[in-house]
Amino acid sequence: MQNKVKKLVLLGSTGSIGRQTLDIVRVFKDKLQVTGLACGNNTELFIQQVKEFKPQLACCAADLQLPAGITRVSMQEMASQADADVVIVATTGKVGLQPTMSALLEGKTVAIANKEILVMAGDLLKQLATRHGGAILPIDSEHSAIWQCLQGEDSDVSRLLLTASGGPFIGWPVKKLRRVTASQALNHPTWKMGKKVTVDSATLFNKGLEVIEAHWLFDLPYEKIEVIIHRQSIIHSMVEFKDGSIKAQLSIPDMHLPIQYAIFYPQRMVNPNIRPIDFSRMHNLTFEPVNYVDYPCLKLALEAIKLGDTYPAVLCAADETAVNLFLKNSIAFTEIATIIEKTLGMHSPVSNPGIEDILLSDGWACDMALKAARKEI
Repeated sequence: MQNKVKKLVLLGSTGSIGRQTLDIVRVFKDKLQVTGLACGNNTELFIQQVKEFKPQLACCAADLQLPAGITRVSMQEMASQADADVVIVATTGKVGLQPTMSALLEGKTVAIANKEILVMAGDLLKQLATRHGGAILPIDSEHSAIWQCLQGEDSDVSRLLLTASGGPFIGWPVKKLRRVTASQALNHPTWKMGKKVTVDSATLFNKGLEVIEAHWLFDLPYEKIEVIIHRQSIIHSMVEFKDGSIKAQLSIPDMHLPIQYAIFYPQRMVNPNIRPIDFSRMHNLTFEPVNYVDYPCLKLALEAIKLGDTYPAVLCAADETAVNLFLKNSIAFTEIATIIEKTLGMHSPVSNPGIEDILLSDGWACDMALKAARKEI
């Protein structure tokens, strides 16, 4: 089995996670084969990727001419194709939800870097994986860290500790935050990520999503999942066991390692491009409690968790809409939280939601968030 070439489908190939995934494929050309690539509108880069990796299937939101021999299909078709060993979901937002469901319906292994789909429909996705023999593997550095710490353990977990860098504006007063520009928000101190994820890291909204993800991935109640500030981003998360022992996973802030771990699990591979930690240059590792007054988006996310039902879907849609408006300079940085709060406050939840309820709630929340941005509600 170790000599078998793994076939990958990559959804979101031109984004940050997608590009880093293809870096790994280049290193392990004899062990990995890309059979499907999907992207949004970055056609120039996508065509370069298609020519280099020669997938059987391709999907692009834009209308473009594909090279001969490559079949254009939808992401759902691509995700469910018979010869894909691992489907990597590196999209952002709800666009990855239905392809993920298609892959799990076929009993495939799905490696997820998309936070929103587990938040929107974690229960449904877990049920599909269990029912059809599929698997959901985390790519997020925090959840990969927890996953790695849990290997070989059969002891009860007391709590999970999700680390957060605090973003570029830690300690800034509200008056100063109102003047934050998109370029400032995209200048993360330790991580290189896509625009949406980088802004969510600046507001710490991403940590709220990660709490929900951890709940579904590791079957733990929310009260056992905590967020702490760790500015250096060296410890990616920790697990505390019932005897008081704590295991942590450390590495430089680079997504190549968690992506590679998910692709090759349970094997660990040597990649010469992944730098080890130089402890002689590391002078301190610090930890601080989260001041929720400074991070209203995180507070709102945790409140939506407790409310459950379709609130998490509304949470994701409201944030996605607000962040897009901020990146277009249509709203202030501090208005992201205001729009999320107003949208959540207007929502009439659906209990035990199915996929249609989730998607309807998502569409409704996008409309409400736009109205909130225009001061219509």
